Amino acid sequence: MSDKTTEKQKFSSPEIPIDERLEDLLHNLSIEEKIRQLSNSAPAIERLGIPAYNYWNEALHGVARNGQATVFPQGIGIAATWDQNLVFRIADAISDEARAKYNISLRRHGKTLIYQGLTFWSPNINIFRDPRWGRGQETFGEDPYLTAELAKAYVQGMQGNHPNYLKTAACAKHFAVHSGPESIRHNQNVDISEQELFRTYLPAFKEVVTNAGVEIIMTAYNAINGTPCAVNEYILKTLLREEWGFSGHVVTDCDSVNDLPTYFNHEMDAVQTSALALIRGCDLVCGCVTKSIELAFDQGLIIEEDIDDALRKVLRTRFKLGMFDPPGMNPFDEISERVIDCDRHREIAREAAVKSIVLLQNKNRILPLDFEKIQSVLVVGPTATSMEVLNGNYHGVSARMVTVLEGLIKAIPEGVRVQYRMGIGLTDYNNLKLDWAINEARISDITIACFGNTPQFESEEGDAIYSKVNGDRQNIDLAGNQLEYIKRLSATGTRIILCLSGGSPINLSELHELVDAIVFIWYPGEEGGNAVADIILGSVSPSGKLPVTFVNSLADLPAFTDYSMEGRTYRFSDENIEYPFGFGLSYASFSYSDLRLSTQKITEKSALTGSFVLTSLGDYNGEEIAQIYLRYPDDAFGIRYQLVGFKRVPLASKQSTTVEFEILPDQLLVCDSEGKFVLHPGEYSVIVGGCSPGDAGLEKGAPHPVAASFSIAR
Repeated sequence: MSDKTTEKQKFSSPEIPIDERLEDLLHNLSIEEKIRQLSNSAPAIERLGIPAYNYWNEALHGVARNGQATVFPQGIGIAATWDQNLVFRIADAISDEARAKYNISLRRHGKTLIYQGLTFWSPNINIFRDPRWGRGQETFGEDPYLTAELAKAYVQGMQGNHPNYLKTAACAKHFAVHSGPESIRHNQNVDISEQELFRTYLPAFKEVVTNAGVEIIMTAYNAINGTPCAVNEYILKTLLREEWGFSGHVVTDCDSVNDLPTYFNHEMDAVQTSALALIRGCDLVCGCVTKSIELAFDQGLIIEEDIDDALRKVLRTRFKLGMFDPPGMNPFDEISERVIDCDRHREIAREAAVKSIVLLQNKNRILPLDFEKIQSVLVVGPTATSMEVLNGNYHGVSARMVTVLEGLIKAIPEGVRVQYRMGIGLTDYNNLKLDWAINEARISDITIACFGNTPQFESEEGDAIYSKVNGDRQNIDLAGNQLEYIKRLSATGTRIILCLSGGSPINLSELHELVDAIVFIWYPGEEGGNAVADIILGSVSPSGKLPVTFVNSLADLPAFTDYSMEGRTYRFSDENIEYPFGFGLSYASFSYSDLRLSTQKITEKSALTGSFVLTSLGDYNGEEIAQIYLRYPDDAFGIRYQLVGFKRVPLASKQSTTVEFEILPDQLLVCDSEGKFVLHPGEYSVIVGGCSPGDAGLEKGAPHPVAASFSIAR
């Protein structure tokens, strides 16, 4: 094996086209150097002046694991905003901070360590199909369309719109069909139909590839119908590259290549499976398998052309990020550390947290609180002062975190007597005979009770220290004895505002009669406390909507390991619903009327346009997220409804506006039993309203939807 050197390299000349520079760099690397560059931890090539680079970085809701950064709401909270423009601005802010950190690391230290690069393994666009999944909090929820729309905005914000350079490189993960259980993720085989694959698990990935130009795809740990994703030539080559036109690079999930011999019952060893992953479509390996790739090359299992093909895609990403250009050539080189957790980014974080909060219950319009009539407030509960509740998982660190208690104390006017007591731990029951929190509740006009989950109960394998099943949940009840303590609070006669945290649905069936209002705050980020105060005190009317269905019970759900969608989500079931997908109350009241469609009959593949009137009733200004659903014929392969559009509409009190929408031709197609999208004949309905169709939303106070029918000719 030769050591190739030259004096002047084309690869470092930005005036030369990338393709020529890339080939020059490949030409000047030895086979040993090429193989070592296929690891996420790529060593320096000192003779060519190329510093070490680690591809592993995270930015799920802010630059993660690399010091100070703006901490935005967790992914599921971002999804609850239903706001593409806001998601874009969040990602744009994240990528600014990422560039600043990279510039500092490179210039001061001449290298980047893990979590200091520009290749970010975010967003997580898997479908949140089961509330037990600990990583569901990372996703944009249960719906393929909502996930795709928000993911597209996130990717565009991360990567920027410069004609020659990426600001950062985003990565859509985990490809594909991945959503728990965490305990078997390293060796799980998912049996899934072609129909479910294409109508549920792949649409968001296709969207970010074809319409957002995502630069990186990460494979999932699991197998699909017997073939592990890391060696699944059908999804990695046929779908991803040939049909969708993906031109970036594919990275394995960390150490997943080391799992492959298990899938093959060790009939293939680590050397053979490493070669197979490279040949079948993986370009970069997270985890140390470079020795296996070297042995595979020595044994003739792969040739230099295979290595070049993978490395060409990986290095192209670094060229597009400007990593081989002189300092100052890249327009993002001058982004300074002044942007990190700056005031403008904090404003976006606060806006996001406010828009993410979902008002689930508001008896007798107790919210917003009227401090002309309130003299005393008790804040109680273990999450009121919790930093963990603000952070979620995969988070950065802010020096200015605002807890729920801090936000409330700053906002509640002087003259109102306020006390705080923890009352109970997250997992322990307060068995004191004398409980000052309960005594204080008896004499307080209002009790703001802060309970729920933290990432210690639900998260990725290895992070959730209170989980008994590797980060997942075994039930959806409140942890520990929180429910019993809320019952004790309720028995005092105090009026209770329940402020619930969490990254996934919680069983609320016993809480409705115990409390007056329920405010679901997710994991709201560094400005979470201020956002909660903004909502509870009425500075802003709540506008968040659920991106997942809150079910009554796990007993009526399919097994956690069952990846079919039958009986899951609003698209396939109207049973077992506590709060429906898309639900969220406001202080404003909205009505829908005058739905009109451009046609009542579709005979060929064409768009459907329409309009409706949205009116704000009552005395409050607010923002409504108007949602547009298709209802399918009964014989349309089992699907009931599908979200096909949504718009966030601000309205002043007593104001009306006409909202126009378009349903694109592809959205009118139905996925058949073979996984093909076809124009299915029959009677359809367009339903427009404030949550997914069904009685559950109306019973909880959602506005009545409007509907109009059309047909597709047989």
